[in-house]
Amino acid sequence: MTIQIRHLTFDSAEPRRLAEFWSAVTGWHLFYDEDPEVIVARSFPSKELMFLFVPVPEAKTAKNRVHIDIKPEDTTRDELVERALSLGATVFGDHRKEDGSGFVALRDPEGNEFCIERGEHEMAPSGPMTIGLTI
Repeated sequence: MTIQIRHLTFDSAEPRRLAEFWSAVTGWHLFYDEDPEVIVARSFPSKELMFLFVPVPEAKTAKNRVHIDIKPEDTTRDELVERALSLGATVFGDHRKEDGSGFVALRDPEGNEFCIERGEHEMAPSGPMTIGLTI
């Protein structure tokens, strides 16, 4: 059996506003019509993962049980963190280390947690990994 994960759905007090935040963070496009739901995706329709924002009357009240980890492809982790902060995100855990590794845990404008990691291009190339086994 195979499946396709179509959407990652965000319950939201203001779907359009939250979708605009995520569109700006990801560089993906907004797709909407008169329906209150909003999609953020690279393209639409798409077989890739899309973010779906749906209106709900209640506010977020507890820690997310699932969160998104994102990493930049054409900028740095630190630049993407600064961009997210300028768009309304807040930091709740800065786990960057002196050697450049680590990540930053943030909340979007409605309190949903997400982490920004280093992009592949920021990591030093490493040689082949060897594992020693004792029999």
